[in-house]
Amino acid sequence: MPKETYLHVGGVVAMGFSRNGDYLLVISHSGRGVYTMFDWQRVARDAELAYPENGIGIGIGPIDGERIRITEMNYDTGELNLNTPDGSMTLRYESGTIEIAQSAPEQNHH
Repeated sequence: MPKETYLHVGGVVAMGFSRNGDYLLVISHSGRGVYTMFDWQRVARDAELAYPENGIGIGIGPIDGERIRITEMNYDTGELNLNTPDGSMTLRYESGTIEIAQSAPEQNHH
């Protein structure tokens, strides 16, 4: 995977990862999309509005019906930030673009 990847998705309100960590659920003002973390390709799309409730979004496609803990947009800053379940990548959404970048390696101090 390249060092940084960009997904162009307008109107994102929330994102979260499937329980097995293989998929990213993106909830927007125009529906839901599911992306595979293997290559960040969209594998499912549903135009029906399904906003998160109580911090939970409902999956579609390969994660159909799965209750996914999501991170919602911070409307004060206009950003949405979260890390992949394994902590190896950081996702940052701002102005219609999800930027996926390798996380900085942890510094071990003994």
